[in-house]
Amino acid sequence: MLAEPKGLSVFYPAPPRDLDGMSAFASFVRRLGAGRLWLGQSFHLESQMALAALAARQPGLPLGTAVSLAPLRHPYQAAVEARTVSVLSKAPYVAGYGPGSLDLQERLLPEPYGSPLTAMADYATVMRRLLDGDAVEHRGAAHTTRYVLPELPGPRVEVGLGVLRPGMARTAGACADVAITWLAPLPYLADRIMPALRAGARAAHRPVPRVASVVHLAVRRPGRDLDRVAFAAVGAHLRSAHYTDMLRRAGLDVDPGRPREAAGRLVGDGVHLTGEPEDIAARLRAYRAEGVDEVILNVTGVFLTEGARAALEDLHAVTTAFQS
Repeated sequence: MLAEPKGLSVFYPAPPRDLDGMSAFASFVRRLGAGRLWLGQSFHLESQMALAALAARQPGLPLGTAVSLAPLRHPYQAAVEARTVSVLSKAPYVAGYGPGSLDLQERLLPEPYGSPLTAMADYATVMRRLLDGDAVEHRGAAHTTRYVLPELPGPRVEVGLGVLRPGMARTAGACADVAITWLAPLPYLADRIMPALRAGARAAHRPVPRVASVVHLAVRRPGRDLDRVAFAAVGAHLRSAHYTDMLRRAGLDVDPGRPREAAGRLVGDGVHLTGEPEDIAARLRAYRAEGVDEVILNVTGVFLTEGARAALEDLHAVTTAFQS
């Protein structure tokens, strides 16, 4: 009998459009004994509402967002929603948030964040204090909170911050429970992000947050175009200035004006993991060895190009190899 895959979780690989698709991946996570099912920001079915509905079908399954966008909601509302999911799911929940792009902020806010780092530090701190039962008195540049959450016992909610660069890593170290990385090459994670995270925690005299890293992957199979798979998964991210800046800091020659070329580079440089299941499993163990607490398996490219069955087959093959 295979052991539970300690340190592995699964990312639901598309904005949800119905509960049946989400439930299939939730059932896989439950059978596997993996850590949790994660969901990104959805503009189809709202992420927290979709997870709350899923909790009715799959009670007891840990859930998380990687990540939701802070400009969409006040931190008080974010705290209410996070606690709602934890209570309804009867399981711990990770409420991961990020500032989004400058373009998104300009579309949704009276004005963009003057400092995304300060805005997210305030956001995470207010959420954490509300969830801890504090009466919060906060007046910041991005929002004001003078309120308290009514008491309601439930499983613990962890507040996470999306981390791309060392500045946000230091911020997460100072105020978050979880640092959530996305597309971070392993050497960059080890050499730049982890030290900044520890420095932020040390300066704030608090424990270092857990690290949860979203890792894209696709098993090499006959006829599968891996560059196409990678582009389907992260093409939109590779058009974004803040993602390409992070990748350039990591030493990758990527240009937001040439996302298809950049997707191929992610495959060639081992950021989007490919190969036989055993090869991918070895790379996942390397993330764990570098101190990543939770490796979040993301098969979005396979899902979007070949469908849910193929995506679940890749997850099964890789997790089986990881456990063996």
